[in-house]
Amino acid sequence: QVQLVESGGGLVQPGGSLTLACSVSGIDFNTKPKPVTWYRQAPGKQREFVAIITVSRQTMYADSVKGRFNISRDNGKNTVSLQMNSLKPDDTAVYSCNLEQYWGNGTLVTVST
Repeated sequence: QVQLVESGGGLVQPGGSLTLACSVSGIDFNTKPKPVTWYRQAPGKQREFVAIITVSRQTMYADSVKGRFNISRDNGKNTVSLQMNSLKPDDTAVYSCNLEQYWGNGTLVTVST
């Protein structure tokens, strides 16, 4: 069974950086790589797309994070990372990763003084 586990969230000051990780089990990215997407849901708001990385490592970002966030994958470690720089209070949300119909439980990122 495929499982996704996010990690790396926490409290950071505006302008700071965090790197989130999405660890995938139940599938071997070395033999069956899959696209992985990061989403986020802020308090009181709907879940929104953040970034996606394809099998061929093509990437796409939401306009709100373009130029500040970077998504990458390590197939050997079955992990997809989201490096977040120049964080703003509006980036505060629960960040979740998605692979086909599978979702992780999310990790909370809080950007505040």
